[in-house]
Amino acid sequence: MPTQQEVVESPRSTRDRRACILRRGDYFFIFSDNIPTFCRMSECYFKLAFLLFKYNDKNILMAKLTNKPELLSPVQDFTSLTAAIENGADAVFFGIKGFNMRAGAKNFTVSDLHKIAKTAHKSNVKTYLAINTIIFENELKEVEKILIKVKKAKIDAIICWDFAIIQIAKKLKIEIHISTQASIANSETAEFYQKLGATRVVLARECSLEQIKEIKKNTNVEIEIFIHGAMCVSVSGRCFMSQFLYGKSANRGECLQPCRRKYIIKQIDGGAELELGENYVLSPKDLCTIDFIEKIIDVGVNCLKIEGRNRSPEYVATVTKAYRTIIDFIYSAKVRDDKFKQELKNLKNKLFEDLNTVYHRGSSSGFFLGKPINEWTKDPESQATQKKVYIGKVSNYYKKIGAIETTIQTNNTIRIGDTLIIQGPTTGSIKEKIISIEKNHLPTKMAKKGEKIAFGIKSLVRQNDQIYLIK
Repeated sequence: MPTQQEVVESPRSTRDRRACILRRGDYFFIFSDNIPTFCRMSECYFKLAFLLFKYNDKNILMAKLTNKPELLSPVQDFTSLTAAIENGADAVFFGIKGFNMRAGAKNFTVSDLHKIAKTAHKSNVKTYLAINTIIFENELKEVEKILIKVKKAKIDAIICWDFAIIQIAKKLKIEIHISTQASIANSETAEFYQKLGATRVVLARECSLEQIKEIKKNTNVEIEIFIHGAMCVSVSGRCFMSQFLYGKSANRGECLQPCRRKYIIKQIDGGAELELGENYVLSPKDLCTIDFIEKIIDVGVNCLKIEGRNRSPEYVATVTKAYRTIIDFIYSAKVRDDKFKQELKNLKNKLFEDLNTVYHRGSSSGFFLGKPINEWTKDPESQATQKKVYIGKVSNYYKKIGAIETTIQTNNTIRIGDTLIIQGPTTGSIKEKIISIEKNHLPTKMAKKGEKIAFGIKSLVRQNDQIYLIK
């Protein structure tokens, strides 16, 4: 990329032309007789957004560097890993048993590291291992052994904040991303961690868009932010409620989420009681930024992160696909005119409906647009508009004719027109609508528990994949 006031040649098609390019920060001013060619070059070669204007009767192209942000998805097993990859994730983050902030998730083991890296890298997807808990003295040797295996497995980076892990990773030359647990909320702190060897920092969730913009402007370190998923009532998740009540520390990934429950407030003098349940005053709604994602993109952060390592493969698939779709739509637009704004609005409405079909506790803009006021969930359980129920496994799959055989194992009836989710480590999470059912080689409109059936399918699935009915 050209630097300050550098003369460069244009692409091969116009090699006989020359242009002067002046750079100021993220902006480029291009002086050339062949501006249309440079417009194409800006889009295809440099990924620049451009604005054409005249000065002293000369064409000038003003371009701004707008690299598409990385979309980072959560995974907890190989089914959700495949679901993230198939639905457009640029990178995935995950934990292994023992040292991550989601001890309750399925999590991978150290022996899975090579397979994770191989599976993801085959699709040009990066892999980040979260080792973001507090580390005690007696765990240092074990952590170092794990990081040596991380290096050998070619995992792309680790997410951490304990200084011991930073030091070990630096010694092993493993890329370091600083966890949101570090509560980074200003450029000085970001620069501090960069000097320690970090290439990226995950900002505190308490930052507004304006604050993120200022941090981005004043530091060269990569910036990552959460755009979707659960939020904690405590600052960057550093809560002691679970530890105090049950001896399960949130800072060790063991949080039992007592904040999500009903409580009774009892008056000491008088004996009056109030039950808090209509609004769960310690249980925030989930973050959802689909409605203003273009504002986040315009800030220019490097990575957009989805929370949810404890959630289902269909959650990973649906949320990843929604943000992949809208990010690509925004970047495909040549201009943001009235037509674009209307199409974007329609797309947001559709994607919001899709997001509501999977696990969530209501939707909040978090701190991005200002401090959230009264953004408490009214129900601690999922408010998803759909739920899945298990019906059986794929006993046979006939690829040539695109058909599945299964035996319905639960008290559920399936009918033509129903939607199924099929999940497996290699399949990921796919949705299929039933258009035909056969029982004993004869067509039928429905089937119930104990019946062996076959039905057509468009997607590629595998034997022993699990089948769920969507209700």
